[in-house]
Amino acid sequence: MRVPLRTSEKVTHRCIYQVVWCPQYRAPVISKQIEARLRTIIEEVVAEKNGCLLALHTAPTYVHLTVEVPPQLGIHRLIKAMKATSAQQLRAEFPTLRTRLPSLWTNSYLVMTAGGTLPHPLIEHYLAQQKTRR
Repeated sequence: MRVPLRTSEKVTHRCIYQVVWCPQYRAPVISKQIEARLRTIIEEVVAEKNGCLLALHTAPTYVHLTVEVPPQLGIHRLIKAMKATSAQQLRAEFPTLRTRLPSLWTNSYLVMTAGGTLPHPLIEHYLAQQKTRR
């Protein structure tokens, strides 16, 4: 993945992160219909925060994305905005998400800098831990 350097005011940067988070209790709630809407919401939030969504993969039990973030914003603020906005909008549009889960997403997430190869074992370890965390 070759991403050019970005410049904003006095900062030149390339801050690329991999982010993974799960639904509450790792419930398999991300259907194809929810996935399509989630993708749109995440794209809107990332664009609003002047970031760049490089890749997005979902499964019924997790969201995995690669995103570039301006250093002034910071990855935590972007993740917080993506999770809050998507939870609010998805729960409003898909009533089953309100009845099945007390909250859509867990409070935790995995974030790693993206440099070189994708560290699948670390992601798999994180996802395995989510099955036992409450």
